[in-house]
Amino acid sequence: MGDDPHDCDARIKITIGTKKAGIVDGMFFSPQGLAFDHHRGLLLVVDTNNHRAQVLSCDDGGSLVSKLGENGNGPGQFFCPRGIAIDHDHDRIHITDTGNSRIQSWCLSDQSFLSCIGKKGSGDLEFEHPRGIAIDKHHHRIVIADSNNHRLVFLSSIDLSFLFSVGGKRGSRSGKFNYPSGIAIDDDRHRIIVSDTNNHRVQVLSSIDGSFLFEFGSEGTQPGQLKNPQGLCIANQGRIIVSESISRLQSFTHEGHLISSFDCGTKHPSAVAFDEHRGLIAFTIDNRVRVIGANQWLADTFT
Repeated sequence: MGDDPHDCDARIKITIGTKKAGIVDGMFFSPQGLAFDHHRGLLLVVDTNNHRAQVLSCDDGGSLVSKLGENGNGPGQFFCPRGIAIDHDHDRIHITDTGNSRIQSWCLSDQSFLSCIGKKGSGDLEFEHPRGIAIDKHHHRIVIADSNNHRLVFLSSIDLSFLFSVGGKRGSRSGKFNYPSGIAIDDDRHRIIVSDTNNHRVQVLSSIDGSFLFEFGSEGTQPGQLKNPQGLCIANQGRIIVSESISRLQSFTHEGHLISSFDCGTKHPSAVAFDEHRGLIAFTIDNRVRVIGANQWLADTFT
């Protein structure tokens, strides 16, 4: 209570977890990744400092359905995972096992472990602190924010083979990155949206070849400016929702023009996800996950 406006915010539909970190089911320790499985009414949460992911029911107040992983460096174990993406076409869940510098794949239907790829490095199937991950369903690709290598890595979603990468040397010019963290795919416009965290901007690339299209944002705290953007997602009409280190979410048009912001109190949100079937926006803050109705913040987002 007290310093958290969400404790009495009528727009909040579900709160999962507590301010205090916990390892028991339904509690989190610094959750950093989110994904909706809108076909099944599930919300998948990467419980970063508990070294696992939790699968929760959106239709039952966030009750636990299953857990994935445990602390370690063996197959099916995690060390500080950060990102998650669902590939419905191939019945897979992909998770960036950040501390182990690899990508793990799990079966979406029964949440069983399938495989892991990658090791620490900067080669074709090597990673250095991978964070965001997204599925480009039109081009059958997985796109990964290989954060400490300052690049995006493209894998085949069919066999997880390496395809190509963009970036690779830290920089501030267009098409270069400085610790990228979040990724989302705008399927309707064939675009990749990237939170270029330490450049305090969002870059928009072509999903065909990863070429630079445009960018928006500059360092600052004013509306439309960005401060260490991290998570992002695409809502209806191509709206881009970005979480920042200054305790707010901001929404932009698909052209990068500011729509509005959502105050997150004294804690900064690190991940955000949109459920297109139920019209929900989820974000992580502190050791909790909050779920709001999209239309209660952004008019006509969900119809």
